[in-house]
Amino acid sequence: MGHPKKLKKKYKTPSHPWERARIEKEGKIKKVYGLKNKKEIWKAKAKIKNFTKQAKRVIAKKTEQNKKEEKQLMEKLDKLNLIDKNDKIENVLNLTIENLLDRRLQTVVLRLGLARSIKQSRQFIKHGHIFVSGKKMTIPSYIITKNDKIIYNPKSTISNPDHPERLKEKVEIKKEKIKEPGVEEIVQNE
Repeated sequence: MGHPKKLKKKYKTPSHPWERARIEKEGKIKKVYGLKNKKEIWKAKAKIKNFTKQAKRVIAKKTEQNKKEEKQLMEKLDKLNLIDKNDKIENVLNLTIENLLDRRLQTVVLRLGLARSIKQSRQFIKHGHIFVSGKKMTIPSYIITKNDKIIYNPKSTISNPDHPERLKEKVEIKKEKIKEPGVEEIVQNE
């Protein structure tokens, strides 16, 4: 079983530490999503890898147990709003890291217009200014589910509409493609 104080790592580091293309791609993703370090990218990659591994195992065999597992996997991914419940299991293989990073609380707070920038959204979350479904959430990497409601903390000074750090108007957020396919940058129109 293992010692309770010594937890297993939730990610796997790259096999080769000095690959220029990978380092540049991870740097762009880190900047776009306002991540603290590349460990957060590796954790997202590990989650996606686990989902695809389970999907491959389910696709390979058609037993009663695999049908139950397929249903549970699709329900979980539907709850996380990554895939629709009625989609085919093969669509799980098309998931990317960006799909999962788009569901992080930090990114969703920016998209809802509760913060001016991705770094400010991280700061609001860490300082306890954001509520998720009625509970204070201080974890920027929290994955938002379909039913979660995100609002300012009612006890926070930022919940006041006249606070200087709040947006006066709702800023329209759009995505622009970066040179690499599959990586998108969040840009605000002002």
